[in-house]
Amino acid sequence: MAIIAGHESRADRPPRRYPGLMGIQDADVSLAEFEVLERASSEEVSVELINGRIYVVPVPDGEHDEFAATIRNQIVGSTGLEFFHERGLRIPAYREGRARVGGAVAPRGYFRAEPPWADPSGVVLILEITSGRDRDAEVDRVEKRDAYAQAAIPVYLLVDRHQGEVTAFWAPGQGQYTQQTTAKFGAPLHLPAPFDFELDTTDFL
Repeated sequence: MAIIAGHESRADRPPRRYPGLMGIQDADVSLAEFEVLERASSEEVSVELINGRIYVVPVPDGEHDEFAATIRNQIVGSTGLEFFHERGLRIPAYREGRARVGGAVAPRGYFRAEPPWADPSGVVLILEITSGRDRDAEVDRVEKRDAYAQAAIPVYLLVDRHQGEVTAFWAPGQGQYTQQTTAKFGAPLHLPAPFDFELDTTDFL
């Protein structure tokens, strides 16, 4: 069994199940129908509309918040950009969608005049951190990745707690990210431009 910095390595632990399960309504949902569901959602969940599918997402747990804070501190300290937690964005794909992202990186002041579901054109990075069951994580790994590429978000950063790794996707083109790089928790991950620094992931172990 590998021991790193006095702690059991995440790779040696049994797979974790995170609090909350992600429900998926696979239906042709209109924006008006989504808005009715969004207004009726509770404090324990939020709802998102990605490529015509409704996702009922549990609120973030404590580890999610710690991971997001670790990334925020490094991005803000290295770039001068700002990191916005749980930001609502209008994410268009082949139809208009709504995503409440784990984190959105943009210039300071960008969201000042934006509505609750903001225009993503000034966002340079979106962060998502997996939760729930491993199969729930496929939403972040596939559906959201593709929706963010279609919205021309320059960088998508995925922290996959189930697989113990972080992946950066960038250079969107023709609805897909054309470049990606992955690092296991504990290893540095190079973030592409406009960041261009090594993300330290040792706190994720």
